[in-house]
Amino acid sequence: MAKKHVVVIKTSATNKERERYYRKNVDFFKLILKLKLWASRTGTLHSIKSIEIVDKTAKIETYCGKKFLIYNSKKSRAARWLRNKWCACACKDCQIPDWKLAKYTKTKMTQKWGSNL
Repeated sequence: MAKKHVVVIKTSATNKERERYYRKNVDFFKLILKLKLWASRTGTLHSIKSIEIVDKTAKIETYCGKKFLIYNSKKSRAARWLRNKWCACACKDCQIPDWKLAKYTKTKMTQKWGSNL
């Protein structure tokens, strides 16, 4: 049985980055374009290489070579996982930089306050 290569996400950022605030109910594609991260069903956080948006669907390709076809839904599993930061680990094959993970952990999603992207 092959071992999965994963990197654990540290929740406390050591550097002094400012906190970013985004609204929770923004367009899902805008959120993905801003974050450039994707939460897979296994709880792994992937870094996005390319996004091709066609009407209400998008094709995502990650740096580890995985491809996803997603729909523009604010209430989807991936949208909730990204907003609530439920991802357990980062994909080692995607090689997400530490600064990007720190920026993601410092980002806050609020209902009534923040950028509309």
